[in-house]
Amino acid sequence: MRDDVTMIRSGNSTRFSAAEVEEFRQIGIDLGAVKSPNDIEQEVSRWAHTLGDERFELLEKIASAMAKAKGLKLPPKLNVVPSADSSR
Repeated sequence: MRDDVTMIRSGNSTRFSAAEVEEFRQIGIDLGAVKSPNDIEQEVSRWAHTLGDERFELLEKIASAMAKAKGLKLPPKLNVVPSADSSR
């Protein structure tokens, strides 16, 4: 994806060019209906949850790269413990 995203923002309105919408769609983020910063947050949140459910190892790589770029450390990994209901 390009670094020169040209999102147009006016007040609380937000728009992306058709090319940008297509670039984001290629990685699973649908910004076609985005009209405000809140819409962007909701779509990225949906994408991250889906990615976490389907490709957790990829989400971990993305989170690590973002933390490294900002000079942050990720919290220690958590172990998943099956719930009592999982035996059913």
